[in-house]
Amino acid sequence: TKAVEQGHAQAQHNLGAMYRTGQGVEQDDLKAFEWYKKAAEQGVAQAQYNLAVMYGTGQGVEPDALKAVGWYTKAAEQGDAEAQFNLGVIYHTGQGVEQNDLKAVGWYTKAAEQGDAEAQFNLGVIYHTGQGVEQN
Repeated sequence: TKAVEQGHAQAQHNLGAMYRTGQGVEQDDLKAFEWYKKAAEQGVAQAQYNLAVMYGTGQGVEPDALKAVGWYTKAAEQGDAEAQFNLGVIYHTGQGVEQNDLKAVGWYTKAAEQGDAEAQFNLGVIYHTGQGVEQN
């Protein structure tokens, strides 16, 4: 708890994860959100990703697709493959944002280059169908 109180970002993220899953503490989505947000604001990519998921699903907070996209973007720009994949899905389907095949392909590609199998599959489908890209 000392590290958390002193603002140690990774410790804050870990505490958020504990509250989210109920590991060692009573499960509490509101507290999970609060600790993820503190860590996310300090640049912890995994906390940014988790905060995005919570905004996207309305877990511990009012659902907000734009805030979800914003936090996914912060995590993705730090190289978080899951966030990159989710942004690919969001732009591919237009969930809370204007549908954009080029952005979808860009994010899928970044995730695929890190070995994300779902992103690789989605890219294969996109290139096979020629959706927003030259068919190949």
